[in-house]
Amino acid sequence: MAKIYLDPSIDETNVYASGGNDEYYMNLIADAMIPYLSIAGIEYVRNNPGDTVADIINQSNADNYNLHLALRSTPAIDYQLGPNIYYSALEPEAQIAAFNFAKNFWSIYPDPALVDMIPNLAIPEIIATNAPTVFIDLVNSASFEDTDWLKDNVYKIARTLVFGLTDYFNIPFDIKREPISPTGMV
Repeated sequence: MAKIYLDPSIDETNVYASGGNDEYYMNLIADAMIPYLSIAGIEYVRNNPGDTVADIINQSNADNYNLHLALRSTPAIDYQLGPNIYYSALEPEAQIAAFNFAKNFWSIYPDPALVDMIPNLAIPEIIATNAPTVFIDLVNSASFEDTDWLKDNVYKIARTLVFGLTDYFNIPFDIKREPISPTGMV
Protein backbone atom coordinates (compact mmCIF):
# COMPACT_ATOMS: atom_id res chain seq x y z
CA MET A 1 0.00 0.00 0.00
CA ALA A 2 1.24 3.50 -0.84
CA LYS A 3 2.09 5.76 2.09
CA ILE A 4 2.89 9.46 1.86
CA TYR A 5 4.00 12.22 4.19
CA LEU A 6 1.65 15.13 3.45
CA ASP A 7 3.35 18.44 4.17
CA PRO A 8 1.10 21.51 3.72
CA SER A 9 2.67 24.89 4.48
CA ILE A 10 3.34 26.04 8.03
CA ASP A 11 3.99 29.64 6.92
CA GLU A 12 1.24 31.96 8.05
CA THR A 13 3.42 35.00 7.30
CA ASN A 14 3.25 34.39 3.53
CA VAL A 15 0.17 36.54 2.87
CA TYR A 16 -1.77 36.18 -0.39
CA ALA A 17 -2.31 39.17 -2.66
CA SER A 18 -6.06 38.47 -2.60
CA GLY A 19 -6.19 37.84 1.19
CA GLY A 20 -5.48 34.88 3.42
CA ASN A 21 -2.15 33.14 3.80
CA ASP A 22 -0.12 30.16 2.65
CA GLU A 23 -0.65 28.05 5.78
CA TYR A 24 -4.44 28.43 5.59
CA TYR A 25 -4.85 27.63 1.90
CA MET A 26 -2.32 24.79 1.69
CA ASN A 27 -3.98 23.14 4.71
CA LEU A 28 -7.40 23.68 3.12
CA ILE A 29 -6.15 21.83 0.02
CA ALA A 30 -4.67 19.06 2.19
CA ASP A 31 -8.03 18.75 4.00
CA ALA A 32 -9.78 18.44 0.64
CA MET A 33 -7.33 15.72 -0.45
CA ILE A 34 -8.14 13.40 2.46
CA PRO A 35 -11.41 11.89 1.14
CA TYR A 36 -9.74 11.25 -2.23
CA LEU A 37 -6.72 9.66 -0.55
CA SER A 38 -9.13 7.36 1.31
CA ILE A 39 -10.90 6.36 -1.90
CA ALA A 40 -7.55 5.65 -3.56
CA GLY A 41 -6.30 3.64 -0.58
CA ILE A 42 -3.29 5.89 -0.01
CA GLU A 43 -2.17 6.08 3.61
CA TYR A 44 -0.84 9.41 4.83
CA VAL A 45 0.68 11.12 7.82
CA ARG A 46 0.38 14.87 7.91
CA ASN A 47 2.40 17.64 9.54
CA ASN A 48 0.89 20.05 12.05
CA PRO A 49 0.75 23.82 11.53
CA GLY A 50 2.84 24.33 14.69
CA ASP A 51 5.72 22.20 13.38
CA THR A 52 9.04 23.62 12.26
CA VAL A 53 10.79 22.55 9.05
CA ALA A 54 13.17 20.49 11.21
CA ASP A 55 10.18 18.79 12.91
CA ILE A 56 8.67 17.99 9.51
CA ILE A 57 11.91 16.49 8.18
CA ASN A 58 12.34 14.41 11.37
CA GLN A 59 8.74 13.16 11.20
CA SER A 60 9.12 12.28 7.53
CA ASN A 61 12.35 10.41 8.23
CA ALA A 62 10.87 8.56 11.22
CA ASP A 63 8.90 6.17 9.00
CA ASN A 64 9.12 4.57 5.58
CA TYR A 65 7.15 6.77 3.21
CA ASN A 66 6.92 6.17 -0.50
CA LEU A 67 6.76 9.92 -1.14
CA HIS A 68 7.01 13.22 0.73
CA LEU A 69 4.60 15.78 -0.78
CA ALA A 70 5.11 19.43 0.24
CA LEU A 71 2.47 22.02 -0.72
CA ARG A 72 3.42 25.69 -0.76
CA SER A 73 3.03 29.00 -2.53
CA THR A 74 5.84 31.48 -2.85
CA PRO A 75 5.91 35.17 -3.71
CA ALA A 76 7.91 35.24 -6.92
CA ILE A 77 10.51 37.96 -7.40
CA ASP A 78 9.62 38.23 -11.08
CA TYR A 79 6.07 38.21 -12.29
CA GLN A 80 5.54 34.49 -12.53
CA LEU A 81 2.38 32.44 -12.60
CA GLY A 82 1.61 28.76 -12.35
CA PRO A 83 2.71 25.77 -10.33
CA ASN A 84 6.44 25.17 -9.92
CA ILE A 85 7.07 21.51 -9.16
CA TYR A 86 10.45 20.96 -7.52
CA TYR A 87 12.16 17.58 -7.13
CA SER A 88 15.64 16.23 -6.42
CA ALA A 89 17.81 16.13 -9.50
CA LEU A 90 19.47 13.07 -7.96
CA GLU A 91 16.31 11.00 -7.43
CA PRO A 92 14.69 9.45 -10.52
CA GLU A 93 11.60 8.49 -8.46
CA ALA A 94 11.09 12.11 -7.42
CA GLN A 95 11.33 13.20 -11.07
CA ILE A 96 8.76 10.58 -12.09
CA ALA A 97 6.42 11.75 -9.33
CA ALA A 98 6.95 15.40 -10.34
CA PHE A 99 6.06 14.58 -13.93
CA ASN A 100 2.84 12.87 -12.81
CA PHE A 101 1.83 16.00 -10.89
CA ALA A 102 2.78 18.28 -13.80
CA LYS A 103 0.81 16.33 -16.42
CA ASN A 104 -2.29 16.50 -14.22
CA PHE A 105 -1.88 20.23 -13.61
CA TRP A 106 -1.63 20.79 -17.37
CA SER A 107 -5.32 19.88 -17.53
CA ILE A 108 -6.54 22.36 -14.89
CA TYR A 109 -4.17 25.34 -14.83
CA PRO A 110 -5.41 28.11 -17.18
CA ASP A 111 -2.12 28.19 -19.13
CA PRO A 112 -0.49 24.71 -19.14
CA ALA A 113 2.76 26.21 -20.46
CA LEU A 114 3.22 27.88 -17.05
CA VAL A 115 3.35 24.55 -15.18
CA ASP A 116 7.07 23.96 -14.58
CA MET A 117 9.14 21.04 -13.32
CA ILE A 118 12.36 22.24 -11.71
CA PRO A 119 15.19 20.07 -10.37
CA ASN A 120 16.42 21.39 -7.04
CA LEU A 121 19.14 20.54 -4.54
CA ALA A 122 18.62 23.46 -2.13
CA ILE A 123 15.14 23.11 -0.57
CA PRO A 124 15.58 21.47 2.87
CA GLU A 125 12.62 19.11 2.47
CA ILE A 126 14.08 17.85 -0.81
CA ILE A 127 17.64 17.29 0.35
CA ALA A 128 17.06 16.09 3.93
CA THR A 129 14.13 13.66 3.67
CA ASN A 130 14.66 9.95 3.11
CA ALA A 131 11.62 9.53 0.87
CA PRO A 132 11.57 10.92 -2.67
CA THR A 133 10.19 14.44 -2.28
CA VAL A 134 8.08 16.62 -4.52
CA PHE A 135 7.80 20.22 -3.35
CA ILE A 136 5.02 22.07 -5.18
CA ASP A 137 4.70 25.85 -5.19
CA LEU A 138 1.11 25.88 -6.38
CA VAL A 139 0.87 29.61 -7.04
CA ASN A 140 2.68 32.91 -6.81
CA SER A 141 1.25 34.29 -3.55
CA ALA A 142 2.03 37.85 -4.71
CA SER A 143 -0.26 37.48 -7.74
CA PHE A 144 -3.98 38.28 -7.58
CA GLU A 145 -4.51 36.14 -10.69
CA ASP A 146 -2.81 33.07 -9.23
CA THR A 147 -4.25 33.32 -5.71
CA ASP A 148 -7.77 33.91 -7.04
CA TRP A 149 -7.38 30.83 -9.26
CA LEU A 150 -6.29 28.76 -6.25
CA LYS A 151 -9.16 30.00 -4.07
CA ASP A 152 -11.69 29.22 -6.81
CA ASN A 153 -10.29 25.71 -7.38
CA VAL A 154 -9.38 24.24 -3.97
CA TYR A 155 -11.24 20.95 -4.55
CA LYS A 156 -10.13 20.65 -8.16
CA ILE A 157 -6.51 21.17 -7.06
CA ALA A 158 -6.88 18.59 -4.28
CA ARG A 159 -8.34 16.05 -6.68
CA THR A 160 -5.61 16.80 -9.23
CA LEU A 161 -2.91 16.24 -6.60
CA VAL A 162 -4.44 12.85 -5.78
CA PHE A 163 -4.57 12.02 -9.51
CA GLY A 164 -0.82 12.73 -9.59
CA LEU A 165 -0.33 10.36 -6.66
CA THR A 166 -2.50 7.59 -8.12
CA ASP A 167 -0.72 7.89 -11.46
CA TYR A 168 2.67 7.71 -9.73
CA PHE A 169 1.66 4.68 -7.64
CA ASN A 170 -0.24 3.02 -10.53
CA ILE A 171 -3.44 2.93 -8.48
CA PRO A 172 -6.70 2.79 -10.45
CA PHE A 173 -8.79 5.77 -9.40
CA ASP A 174 -12.45 5.97 -10.38
CA ILE A 175 -13.01 9.65 -11.07
CA LYS A 176 -16.79 9.16 -11.22
CA ARG A 177 -17.01 7.96 -7.63
CA GLU A 178 -18.02 10.58 -5.11
CA PRO A 179 -15.53 11.30 -2.33
CA ILE A 180 -16.23 10.04 1.15
CA SER A 181 -16.00 12.54 3.98
CA PRO A 182 -13.46 11.90 6.77
CA THR A 183 -16.34 10.88 9.07
CA GLY A 184 -17.53 8.29 6.54
CA MET A 185 -20.66 10.22 5.55
CA VAL A 186 -21.24 11.57 2.07
